[in-house]
Amino acid sequence: MTLPQRVALIVQKGLALLHPCVYGELGSKDFESTIAAGLEKEIALLMPGADAKSVVAAFLGRLPEVKRLVQTDVQAAYEGDPAATSPMEVVMAYPGLYAVSIHRLAHELYILKVPIIPRIMSELAHSKTGIDIHPGATIGERFFIDHGTGVVVGETTVIGKNVKLYQGVTLGAKSFQKDPETGALVKGIKRHPNVEDNVVIYAGATILGGDTTIGHDSEIGGSVWLIESVPPNSRVYNRPPAPEIREKRK
Repeated sequence: MTLPQRVALIVQKGLALLHPCVYGELGSKDFESTIAAGLEKEIALLMPGADAKSVVAAFLGRLPEVKRLVQTDVQAAYEGDPAATSPMEVVMAYPGLYAVSIHRLAHELYILKVPIIPRIMSELAHSKTGIDIHPGATIGERFFIDHGTGVVVGETTVIGKNVKLYQGVTLGAKSFQKDPETGALVKGIKRHPNVEDNVVIYAGATILGGDTTIGHDSEIGGSVWLIESVPPNSRVYNRPPAPEIREKRK
């Protein structure tokens, strides 16, 4: 069995732990122990010399908070979509919730500096949902991705509480800094935007840059292109056509 296949099994157990009502038939009910055993084995292989048991213990210690965050995501989706008939429907049928649930788990491993595994986890979600969230992205509670296909959230993105994204939104890098001597890309720097609390970003919007911040309680319209910050309580939309252009289109 390949590493991606083994990580897929860990992801399944993680989803069962977060959403036992839906994924709870995936084998042993002691999901925490099975996750721990699988992770410890993989971490020992990928991080020679590291105390794999301590890394896994730290991850398990974060699971209660991960569960809490995911429950707020479920509630945000149910409350934020008039088509949602129940929280159970959100868990069973919403690709955004699936991708965010996996991200919550992968992000904790990323923080613990576990290599490769968090990235594989994010790509498993990406391949199934079309939603690409780098495990390094920091995301607050009550996060809702509606529809979801084509959403991209970069590694150094920071998202506050109660944020809603629609399909095709990109939170990406504006440019890539290079080492002047070698020409190699400089890694580990802030490249992606900040999105503060209570922001809605509509379909197809593109927001780029590590020094770009969307102020709290703002609304970003569909297909907007932003490479600079906007203050709190902003409403940013593409301009409608001038009256004479509208007349010509009739």
